[in-house]
Amino acid sequence: MEDELLFGDVAELIRNTVHPRDIDEVPYIGLEHIEEGTLVLGGYGSSKEVDSTKLAFREGDILFGKLRPYFRKVIRAPFDGVCSTDIWVIRAKNGVDQDYLYYWMAAEDFIELSTSGSEGTRMPRAKWEHVSRFGRSRLNIIEQRAIAHILGSLDDKIELNRQMAQTLESIARAIFKSWFVDFDPVKAKMEGKQPEGMTEEIAALFPDRLVDSELGMIPEGWSPIPLSKMANFLNGLALQKYPPIGKDDLPVLKIAQLRSGKLDYDKLASNEISDKYIVSEGDLIFSWSGSLIVDVWAGPKCALNQHLFKVTPEKWATKGLLWVAIHEHIDNFRAIAAAKAVTMGHIKRSHLNEAMVILPSIEKVQNISGVLDILIQGSTTLKAESNTLINLRDTLLPQLISGKIRVNQPEDAAA
Repeated sequence: MEDELLFGDVAELIRNTVHPRDIDEVPYIGLEHIEEGTLVLGGYGSSKEVDSTKLAFREGDILFGKLRPYFRKVIRAPFDGVCSTDIWVIRAKNGVDQDYLYYWMAAEDFIELSTSGSEGTRMPRAKWEHVSRFGRSRLNIIEQRAIAHILGSLDDKIELNRQMAQTLESIARAIFKSWFVDFDPVKAKMEGKQPEGMTEEIAALFPDRLVDSELGMIPEGWSPIPLSKMANFLNGLALQKYPPIGKDDLPVLKIAQLRSGKLDYDKLASNEISDKYIVSEGDLIFSWSGSLIVDVWAGPKCALNQHLFKVTPEKWATKGLLWVAIHEHIDNFRAIAAAKAVTMGHIKRSHLNEAMVILPSIEKVQNISGVLDILIQGSTTLKAESNTLINLRDTLLPQLISGKIRVNQPEDAAA
């Protein structure tokens, strides 16, 4: 059709294969590095860590996970590097805006089409020949750039929020390590110095002496407390036993949704489960199986699935303190889970009993750890704002990319 663009006419599949041993070290992106459904690169590895043929990509290339395309693993490459051969490397052809093409591929209708034409039962892979026939309304380059500008502005704010949230969490972890692991304020007072980075009131809550204990030298008057005594760790339900009833059903929070921060509304459970198994924004969640993630939930109300703990701090503790304390032990927990792994590793409640946190008296805990709560609450607020922006982006995306909503060119879109 004259007024339609076919994907195969606007997109070029790049097949530049390289072997890691034949090139200098560069970043490596595998499917495991691209977050599911969020359009976010969660991390990357090194070409020195892989030993089979890979695909080379350039900064700005579109990377699309063709294995199980329903996971919607789509990103723009932030740097030059190499990637898994289960990832398509795509560039826009002349006359098509690269960022517009990226949103074309990130739209749910493209994901659904890629999935419907996949080959393989256990390991379905999208077929280039199939998606090449996918068409959209023909938009001129000015309108393409305008659409990319609108959606890109939302993504820029989402990314900024993500980075700020990570910074706040990093600060919280650094403070916890300094105050509750390395005992820097106590050591400073032992040397007759004023502890840095805190008010005089907070500094006064730290002793000026370390004493011997079964765990080594700890602040005088402080004692080891297991994680299990700091909070109630409520395990979720096997929600397949609570199927949706068709009215006010709840989306299910599983490990994948905790990782991505995005719920799957195709998976629902009855809202007649006990209130204690309902997760609300601000609840602290810890997956004790599989990935072992701990985070404050920043999304809407949902049902707590098994393999997840809802962590409710004791009255004397704070959510921020629990978040950081669990993180302090997470590497050890992951090592325990990996050692037990056959299909999916996990930890047991006994490991929560063994994981110790050195704390002052209950009366002092909240005053000393209050800054941790402020930092983690700030991170949660940023994530909640990002979830709103993600929903807005994903609502606008199909309307804009299909041409159902037409836009005028912003001043800088044609640059």
